[in-house]
Amino acid sequence: MKPSAPSLQHALALLEALRQSPDGLSAQALQERLGGLPRSTFFALVNALKALGYVEQSGRRGVYLAGSKLLAWTGSAALAGRELLAAFQQEAAALSPQETLALALPRPQGALIAEQFAPQQRVRVVYEIGQVLPPAACAAAGLFAAPQGSETRRRGYHLLLQAEAVELALPVCRDGRTPCAALLLGAPRARQSAQSLLESLPALREAAARLSYRLGAPFYAPFQDENRPPVQPQSSLSGEELNRFLQSPLVARLACLRPDGAPHVVPVWQAWDGQSFYVAAWEGSLWARYLAANPSVSLTVDEPWLPLRRVTAQGTAHPLAESDYPGGTAALVAHLRRRYLGEAAARPARRGWQAFRITPQTIRGWQGLVVG
Repeated sequence: MKPSAPSLQHALALLEALRQSPDGLSAQALQERLGGLPRSTFFALVNALKALGYVEQSGRRGVYLAGSKLLAWTGSAALAGRELLAAFQQEAAALSPQETLALALPRPQGALIAEQFAPQQRVRVVYEIGQVLPPAACAAAGLFAAPQGSETRRRGYHLLLQAEAVELALPVCRDGRTPCAALLLGAPRARQSAQSLLESLPALREAAARLSYRLGAPFYAPFQDENRPPVQPQSSLSGEELNRFLQSPLVARLACLRPDGAPHVVPVWQAWDGQSFYVAAWEGSLWARYLAANPSVSLTVDEPWLPLRRVTAQGTAHPLAESDYPGGTAALVAHLRRRYLGEAAARPARRGWQAFRITPQTIRGWQGLVVG
């Protein structure tokens, strides 16, 4: 029996609604999109599309989502928001990895491969755009499915050894904490071991942080709320370790005083040149006014994963003279945008920015936790 024209129209309308709603739609919302299709007819249609792989559901009574076949059919632009997909392509081009780098999205069955950047290697890992891989077959899926308190969530990454490949996955977090995507680095085991692939962890983590910032994250601290690492002895960072740590694009917390004497703490982008911090405030920022009245500040930069490094500094914030930084305030803001958002975001700053140079009177770095 051939499907009638109205049933085809309803099926296409349902698929188009799901394609346009990456967060999914409830049964009621879908029925409304279909013009109040009778309940029995609606569920017969949606169940048929689920069986074919064009529709998925997050749990027994969860929302309906575009299935892997629909996502593959409609092209990679539908696999992720255009903003995320474009940002990934820019990051991958800037990193120019020697192994395959992919962007994965969480799905009920595992991880969906949205895009990939494959190097010119004769032997390489290649993913199929639109395929959904289970946790046992994909590091990104293992990252998304990691339970609370797991080693994966404690470390902030997932490493997977397979028969012929090794994979490393890092979370991308729109809210700074909860993964909405993952960077997935895959390599043949004939060329890379788990240990050698982990050498890419710092660069991959910085890329995941930049992607998160570009999506609007105020900080990058995946799984921070549940991150309870075992207590480790505290030790000081050497000068070289401190300088190396401050080159990571971690957001600093700047503390200053309001005119009424109350403390004011704000997250800021920072650049450290080995002697001074450089920060910038958009026109109208309250904390810039507070610094004009009282330039005494404290800065804290820390990481939520092991080895739990952190740096605290106290000093005085001086308005940046154009000669204090090569290219002046505009160049500093462009550098900060590049540092936290990637090369494509390093456009010249508009007018209105006010920059400060903070030369610490005291600065200290530690790693681990206090014991005893």
